Amino acid sequence: MFLSILNGFFCIAFVLFAYVNLNDKDSWLWVPIYMVAAICCGLAAFGKFYPVIYLIAIAFYLIYAIQIFFSKDGVRDWVLKYNRPSIVESMQATKPYIEKTREFFGLLIISAALAINYFIAK
Repeated sequence: MFLSILNGFFCIAFVLFAYVNLNDKDSWLWVPIYMVAAICCGLAAFGKFYPVIYLIAIAFYLIYAIQIFFSKDGVRDWVLKYNRPSIVESMQATKPYIEKTREFFGLLIISAALAINYFIAK
């Protein structure tokens, strides 16, 4: 029961994340990223688990997160170069490191949600 509620929550959250990304310049990338996760969590809420799909998605998300972490104005720069200023003060990402840091943590959240379902399915 708890897992169904958790997956329902993740499904709704990921659909909303996809929705708010519709007006971004890179919506062609982020809407599918969030929708794949939403569909996986939505199916899991109804007891349908697909471990192979989870592993493929997690691999893609983590590889992309690593790339964002080390990219120019990425998470590493946010920590070392910019001294971790708040990334939640405003909804507008006025600096490139804000956008990339938010994207990085979004990918980690998606990966964690799918990893939970992977281990439950196994």
